[in-house]
Amino acid sequence: MKRKPFQVIYEDNHLLIVNKEPGILVQGDRTGDVTLLDVLKSYIKEKYNKPGEVFLGLVHRLDRPVSGLVVFARTSKALERMNEIFRKRQVQKTYWAVVRQKPPKNADKLVNWLVKDEQKNQVTVYDYEVPGSQKAELSYRVLGRINEHYLLEVNPVTGRPHQIRSQLAHMGCPIRGDVKYGYDRAVPDKKIYLHARRLYFIHPVKKEPLMCKAGLPNDPFWEEFLELDDEDYKDKNMDFIFE
Repeated sequence: MKRKPFQVIYEDNHLLIVNKEPGILVQGDRTGDVTLLDVLKSYIKEKYNKPGEVFLGLVHRLDRPVSGLVVFARTSKALERMNEIFRKRQVQKTYWAVVRQKPPKNADKLVNWLVKDEQKNQVTVYDYEVPGSQKAELSYRVLGRINEHYLLEVNPVTGRPHQIRSQLAHMGCPIRGDVKYGYDRAVPDKKIYLHARRLYFIHPVKKEPLMCKAGLPNDPFWEEFLELDDEDYKDKNMDFIFE
């Protein structure tokens, strides 16, 4: 039996939040490959025996080789409200990234300007504003070192395309497997070791705090880093949302 490319983390009448496997497209591109959006529409249609077209709105995206949490809205009202939550940055996003080079500091904030080449689907990073650039901000901290690699916890403030991948590479720390941004070799299945680990925001309809966490991909290399997880600091920051 073929493994599902997603695991449901949270589901109600308004939202569907899943942990996506690396390698599956979130939404359609020129390859025409099956997307997570298609697969989840089929899942909802079958589970709830829905006739006709299923509504499912994509709130944000993850790059194809990246794993972790993706948020979908099951109603147009929830989609509109979630878009507003993300637009206003009233969401805490936490990623895990594995790099081989030790970062210059154990914790830091990175501020850069990104220009995307749509033809190459690649971003160029600048330390200053240039025409057509978008400001990109993130903070990171080193959680530890295992297998000659470092595990970074990354909190993006902005949500630019390829932001974490390009900013970490610009710092001299390309993500394991990410040859597009300077890692020296690919890994099996063309995945990269970047994982959308946690999301925290206020539910758009129920108005209750919602914290979601995605288990790591089924990969022995990833699983070694679980011992570095440190949950308790998060409890102190649960009321914190980027302004």
